[in-house]
Amino acid sequence: MIAMQYNFPLPADYDMTIIDRRIREKGPLLDNLPGLKFKAYLTARKGDAITGSRQNFYSPFYVWQQEEGLSDFVCGPGFLALTESFGRPRINTWIAWHAETSEDIRSAKFATREVVAIDAETSLAELRAQETEAAAGAISNGEALASVAAFEPSHWTLVRFRLLAEAPKVPGRAGLQTYNVGHLSLPGPA
Repeated sequence: MIAMQYNFPLPADYDMTIIDRRIREKGPLLDNLPGLKFKAYLTARKGDAITGSRQNFYSPFYVWQQEEGLSDFVCGPGFLALTESFGRPRINTWIAWHAETSEDIRSAKFATREVVAIDAETSLAELRAQETEAAAGAISNGEALASVAAFEPSHWTLVRFRLLAEAPKVPGRAGLQTYNVGHLSLPGPA
């Protein structure tokens, strides 16, 4: 599996209802998309007490079952339409160590994403085991509705992603970005 996210920082005075409307209109188009485990349509608003964001963002997060799904999407008409509206973004990708969703995933209202540098001295096998256990534990203990642990070996980063029913307790923690979930595209019936 592959996790992917791109990020559009938007001006402080940007009317975020434009993004909300775009998500409402375009979000369902990816429901049941072959190869997609889930896509979370994420936003953060400057000054929002829940997200603690210092600026406006539109930052969708995807988990693909195989790389062909990602490639087909990025080369397809939906992504072309996005780039025509906002420009071609830098796409961050991570190889998933663990990506799990709960039966209640459709209840997700918030998301958190943390990107952490992997120290050169870190044992990747141990880190993978720890992060996989933590990601699985976030589902089994009811903390998260979806949980992803993944790594990127070009810049050696780790991503921890969670979908949540409730706002996180500490949204403004350094290195942690909190988002609102506008829509989830998932396989199967709604």
